[in-house]
Amino acid sequence: MSLANRFGILGLAAALIGGMAEPSAAVPWTRGYVVGTYEFAFHYGGRAGFTRAGEVEPGSDCTHGSTVHFANPDRIKQALSRQRWRDPHDIDNIAAPPGLEKVPGPATTRFSIWGRAVSYRAWKKGIETYVNPFAAEDTGQPEVTGRISDGLDLDNNPNTGFTSPDGRKGVDNNLYRAWGCDAPWRGNGNATLDLRANDKMQDGLFTVAIRISGTNDPMNDDDAIVEIGYSPDKIIKDARGNIAADYSYRLPRTTQYTKLKARISNGVVDTEQVAELHMPHIAWIYDHTGDAAFHQGKLRLTMKPDGTMLGIVAGYRDWRDVYNQNTFAQSGGEQGVREHEDAIALYYALKRNADGMKDAVSGRYLGISTAYRITAAPAFVVDPDPARPVGINVLTAEEARKKSYEAVAAAMIRATTTRVPQPVPPGTQEAASPRLEHIIVGLPSKDYFLKMLDRPHYAYEQDKEGNELKDMPADPGPQPSKPQRQVSNGVPSR
Repeated sequence: MSLANRFGILGLAAALIGGMAEPSAAVPWTRGYVVGTYEFAFHYGGRAGFTRAGEVEPGSDCTHGSTVHFANPDRIKQALSRQRWRDPHDIDNIAAPPGLEKVPGPATTRFSIWGRAVSYRAWKKGIETYVNPFAAEDTGQPEVTGRISDGLDLDNNPNTGFTSPDGRKGVDNNLYRAWGCDAPWRGNGNATLDLRANDKMQDGLFTVAIRISGTNDPMNDDDAIVEIGYSPDKIIKDARGNIAADYSYRLPRTTQYTKLKARISNGVVDTEQVAELHMPHIAWIYDHTGDAAFHQGKLRLTMKPDGTMLGIVAGYRDWRDVYNQNTFAQSGGEQGVREHEDAIALYYALKRNADGMKDAVSGRYLGISTAYRITAAPAFVVDPDPARPVGINVLTAEEARKKSYEAVAAAMIRATTTRVPQPVPPGTQEAASPRLEHIIVGLPSKDYFLKMLDRPHYAYEQDKEGNELKDMPADPGPQPSKPQRQVSNGVPSR
């Protein structure tokens, strides 16, 4: 049954009949796949296997290696010294918190203080800078200097963009140019956030299914169809932890589904370019799962003889969505300190390299050319049973957190559109309050930091007379709750 799936049940039957009789009319064929790895198509220019403490090797793509924002106390001082309103003595204490040796978790305490401090780097005190990145100074993002990139030609101009590894000209992938040297996205198959997102996808966070069909020959067909989108079924693994072949996955027509016309030549599938291409976007937390809207999107897929597939999904994505999905998965400060990236620098790099979706009012580009790389295993991709309609799985226990993510993402877009600083929505991870207050409770210098560091202030922190509570209550926003079943538009998933 496996062989029949990989080469198309009807196509195989036609081939057998054709060998015993006169040539007959073309027979419909179908091939299905489930995506096993899914990541930004960044072309690593360093040597595979190279290691050096604290650095990913410089290469043809990034001559200075990866970013090192917030990597150590000196880097923290450098970031905070850009704000003229900061007292140099305070900067020194933030970089090396007094009494740190007396707490049981010094690293967590230090990083939490750093995260709160770097979240307030605007031109004046009180403005949270990840929600309002325009209010902070561009700290500088090293950009890709290489000329080779994975991706597709989106503007039909071979004289712009990169050259692909196989020699195609005009490859448009400015997200790679902007972010290709960012530490957590850079590596040779081992980039931190690639590994995190793929691990979560393979463990059931979301599933991407692809179905290719035609009427001629699976390897050469001028009238093929490609369907790609979200599946409510979790990925099945084999005993070795690899993506298992030939399991069934439903492909409902959700908002994360697209159907495209395609041509196939020698097993390479090139789809038409459509105004909007929808499918799930890269995610590693339920909060920021959702639709990846590619404007002027298309796919190039290669069906391999062993039944697997690899390919590229490309188009122009709203760079503000890309910023939000990366920054607010946790919080900008937390991810920045942990991953040595600065979302403020990433914001300016996106804005600087935007090259599509020109806004008629402002005249600015709101889109950035983007390419995602995928690999996929053979699968049976089927239509859902009409008697049991399915959609996108909803984790009811996490919906409040997801709504908080959507609120902070909307605040960022509103801020950058109006140029009016926006407050941090309550209950979000970006608020990080009272998280820090709880973490530093045992620090001898805690009162100094609580007074000196900026943070959001909310009405729930006041008593009935409007006085701020001395012992701040727990954040009334999203809280962990008991596990609940996944549901798909009200229908329990399999």
